[in-house]
Amino acid sequence: METQNYHQELNKINRIKLRNQLESLPSFCRMFFRGIDHIYSSRTKLAYAYDLGVFFQYLHIHHSLGKTMEIVDYPVSILDQVSREDIEDYLEYLSLYHNHGENQDTSHNVKENEEDFTEGTKKERMNEERGKSRKLASLRSFYNYYFRNEIIKTNPPSLVPMPKLHEKEIVRLDPNEVAQLLDQVEAGSKLSKKQSEYHAKTVKRDLAILTLLLGTGIRISECVGLNLYDLDFDNLRIKVQRKGGYEDFVYFGEEVENALLDYLDQRELILPLSGHEDALFLSIQKKRLTVRSIEKLVKKYSSLVTTMKKITPHKLRSTYGTTLYQETGDIYLVADVLGHKDVNTTRKHYAAMQEDNKRKAAKTIKLREP
Repeated sequence: METQNYHQELNKINRIKLRNQLESLPSFCRMFFRGIDHIYSSRTKLAYAYDLGVFFQYLHIHHSLGKTMEIVDYPVSILDQVSREDIEDYLEYLSLYHNHGENQDTSHNVKENEEDFTEGTKKERMNEERGKSRKLASLRSFYNYYFRNEIIKTNPPSLVPMPKLHEKEIVRLDPNEVAQLLDQVEAGSKLSKKQSEYHAKTVKRDLAILTLLLGTGIRISECVGLNLYDLDFDNLRIKVQRKGGYEDFVYFGEEVENALLDYLDQRELILPLSGHEDALFLSIQKKRLTVRSIEKLVKKYSSLVTTMKKITPHKLRSTYGTTLYQETGDIYLVADVLGHKDVNTTRKHYAAMQEDNKRKAAKTIKLREP
């Protein structure tokens, strides 16, 4: 039987990955990770470890002192040998570099805002502003820890301004595209012959997943982590585990209810593999679906509807958020439903729509009849 839920198992895996990554970092780094152990999630700590691995890789290649010894042998005093100019050069290095770290994770969980380009056995990585910003933020937290504890005397990352982020336009599906997407999931008429063979076995599951994502705006990790006992049809809601580890209830409508019930009729006939008995969404191999599997699923169906937009599960979340805001005009409601702890996060994403609403308001008031 499944003794741990999905999120507990993921935390366990991330902790093992973190320990493995620490083996390739200087020993003094363990002090930092002990210090933040109860502050950040396992996912965030793992991301920090990989980001620091890239930084020390840079020092090993480009810094005069870093070249003289192996990374694992670096003393904490090397941090005081890094200048503001070195940090600025590091940010430029992040624009395009080769990955030399054997333990570098390339999973969905940590590879945000970074692209891979593989040529034979050589792997290159590229970072735009967001990727650089995240890595500089990781480095600032790292240096701040040792600086506050008076272990080092300098703090060069704090002297370097964060890269200016250019707000991206929200990519989302239009209402007609949402209908077309769900129609394609249901019919599968544009799928290849091989895809059609799988479609016959997974159509109810796929329709339930896409309808759920579009009808509730939950994150992909929240969808993957759903268990059978998280469904509450009496109150038309599901229990999800949000970022940060807290539990929340998300309510759904009739379309989501019908799609889930149709799938559950099929789900009851499946005998899951050991350890996956509680999982709501199962693969053909009778295991809990992974984040990557749902990403591929969304890409497969959305490409049948639009080739102009790169649709991901997060874009389906944006589609839901956009529709909800258009219908209600209540940014606080959108923030609450999407699980944003800070409404400013929501406001930042939907700022352009707020401006449109202000323009509409200006045109609504008529002082004199024409």
